[in-house]
Amino acid sequence: MASLLSSLFGNNYDIPHFDSDSFERMMNEEKNSILLDVRTLEENKTLRIPNSKIIDIHKPNFLDQIDKLDRSKPYFVYCHAGRRSNSACKQMKSMGFEKVFNLKGGIISWRGKTEQG
Repeated sequence: MASLLSSLFGNNYDIPHFDSDSFERMMNEEKNSILLDVRTLEENKTLRIPNSKIIDIHKPNFLDQIDKLDRSKPYFVYCHAGRRSNSACKQMKSMGFEKVFNLKGGIISWRGKTEQG
């Protein structure tokens, strides 16, 4: 039944969801990893994880911007609560990205360093 639903409603990509501590540890262990914030610019200015690259999932050119990224690198993706980043991870997987990881609970669950501005 699950495979029938997956075939009707899109691919069921297996996206790893990591809690804050595991996400940070994995990001530090993976060579050449990219931290990707898929929230709006306004959200990013209010609070963000340092060294994150912003690509707003709601912008019409989101897929074009994602398509320009290096598919060989690991991407650690976050948003506010984890839903947009999960969607972004699924889209990235469908585009051939192998290593994409979602921050479970988004930035509101993040326990590491943050910055504003």
